[in-house]
Amino acid sequence: QVQLTESGGGWVQPGGSLRLSCVASKPTLSRYAVAWFRQTPEEERTFVAGMTWRGHSSSFYADSVKGRFTISRDDAKSEVYLQMDNLQVEDTALYECAASPNFATDHTSWPYWGRGAQVTVSS
Repeated sequence: QVQLTESGGGWVQPGGSLRLSCVASKPTLSRYAVAWFRQTPEEERTFVAGMTWRGHSSSFYADSVKGRFTISRDDAKSEVYLQMDNLQVEDTALYECAASPNFATDHTSWPYWGRGAQVTVSS
């Protein structure tokens, strides 16, 4: 069982930046793929960014955030980060951290979830 806790959400104006953090209870996060998903009342949970763990970690991004968001991980601290730059109103959502032994962009494939951090982008 892996427990995940997000932090770093908040309100920001369009064009601004936020950094989300996710800390895992299990010290062996290095053996899990990690990802960020987001959801709104109007849209179901969607993939934002993710990293594999086997060998050299590879990063994957949704087209809507490529070039603006960066996912990273510090396995020594069992933490995952999402740096979000040039935020837009449409990025407003509840952002959730997830972990899994295997990487997939389908949220139903991820067994471990945090409760989420709200990000609101508005002027």
